[in-house]
Amino acid sequence: MDTPQPPHPLGALTTSELTRYLRQLERAITGIAPGAPIQADLRRKLGEVLAEQYCRASLTASALRANP
Repeated sequence: MDTPQPPHPLGALTTSELTRYLRQLERAITGIAPGAPIQADLRRKLGEVLAEQYCRASLTASALRANP
């Protein structure tokens, strides 16, 4: 099975592309046995996507607090 790949680096993805990639990773993880070697790679990628989403949310919240 090929692991899902984003069309661009994570930081260059639009919000909808990032969400779509997150969903692809989630589906891939649920479709593979928990002990499969690829699970670690998929979970690492999932963590990277979640970190990017968190970073974007933090930046947005900071901007909203600075410019109410």
